[in-house]
Amino acid sequence: MAYSPDMPIYRLGDLVPEIHPEAFVHPEAVIIGDVSIGSEATVWPHAVLRGDYGHIAIGDRSSVQDGTVIHAGPQFPTIVGAGCVIGHLAHLEGCTMEDESLVGSGSVVLHWAVVGRGATVGANAVVPNRMQVPPGALAVGVPAQIRPDKSNLTVIRLSAEEYVANGHRYRESMERVDQDR
Repeated sequence: MAYSPDMPIYRLGDLVPEIHPEAFVHPEAVIIGDVSIGSEATVWPHAVLRGDYGHIAIGDRSSVQDGTVIHAGPQFPTIVGAGCVIGHLAHLEGCTMEDESLVGSGSVVLHWAVVGRGATVGANAVVPNRMQVPPGALAVGVPAQIRPDKSNLTVIRLSAEEYVANGHRYRESMERVDQDR
């Protein structure tokens, strides 16, 4: 994707974002520093990925939805696997989402926590430091409580596919409207 010079994608010293040409990053998302974004990944309006103190990796076909904040630290990168879905207004800080996992809208996942493959963090849940959400489990509540084998991998896969398709749609047809028509 060609990025215009006014898009908020920033180098920070030697830290330069690496964005795959097949990714979609909305022009009102902010990408700073040590961030990598994979093929067909999508980053939506008002999401902020700030890789100033640590690495942030967004895997292929993963979506970072509107208003999400992702940060990392020197000893705790934030790693999002392939085919992941991050809901609106989520906050990820120095954690790992394994492939095909989902973090629901308004959720918080903190330092050294791991959301296992195919697991779901329910909307508005808080996954505290070092918590392990096992593969296929559902984590709900504040602090999160684990419900084994209650995630729905089919729903995660469908959601990831929908965001890949929507990213293609936006790349091909989104156009800013001149308000002085």
